[in-house]
Amino acid sequence: KILKTRKNHYSYRFLFAPETIGALAWLSGNEKNLSKIKHGLVVTCVGDKGRMTYKKTRNGTAVIDKAVEKVLRDSGDPHEILDFFPTGSDERQFCSPGFDLPVGSLMRTPYGKYSEYHTSADNLNFVTEKSLADSLEKYLAVIDLLENNLTYLNLNPKGEPMLGKHGLYRKKGTPEGRNSNELARLWILNLSDGTNSLLDIALRSGLKFQDVQTAAAELYQAKLLKSLT
Repeated sequence: KILKTRKNHYSYRFLFAPETIGALAWLSGNEKNLSKIKHGLVVTCVGDKGRMTYKKTRNGTAVIDKAVEKVLRDSGDPHEILDFFPTGSDERQFCSPGFDLPVGSLMRTPYGKYSEYHTSADNLNFVTEKSLADSLEKYLAVIDLLENNLTYLNLNPKGEPMLGKHGLYRKKGTPEGRNSNELARLWILNLSDGTNSLLDIALRSGLKFQDVQTAAAELYQAKLLKSLT
């Protein structure tokens, strides 16, 4: 319902299926269209009180891996990043070598890591509204990042353009007065050579993706950037 209220760059598909056999049946029936899948996440174990955990794709360097890790890091909340391993939920089907899709798994406490797992205690009493809401918030943040992960080209690449006349640089040029917005503009101008996305710039600079996105919009409005995506 939330996605339907938005103007999205990507289309979205939700697959509800019994574990293993359901994923394999879907993959078998849709193999000719799998090349259209750009990013994917397996949703499992998202209602308990544990910290967020992300299990990477088989490749480990897919855009979805970078996006989720950046969202979790920017959130400031406790989290854990796991490398791919061939057990668990349906990510092991989507990431099997014959398909090798960019599908990770964003969860809270991983399967098998809590005593209630696969017992009658793994019930609705084990799930909290607060944890579900937080999981949803993290998923939406990942989607927001992917939707806004644009790539730009600096239209004035030979040296730094004079940002002051655009109102994008402080009047007093001392390093002590520099803030994250100004720093983000400088990073974007330097790395926007047509090969780096905003996510790439946010990861390299260590700045929050939201700050980089805002700065890019300002530079684009000032006609200092050209959008390539």
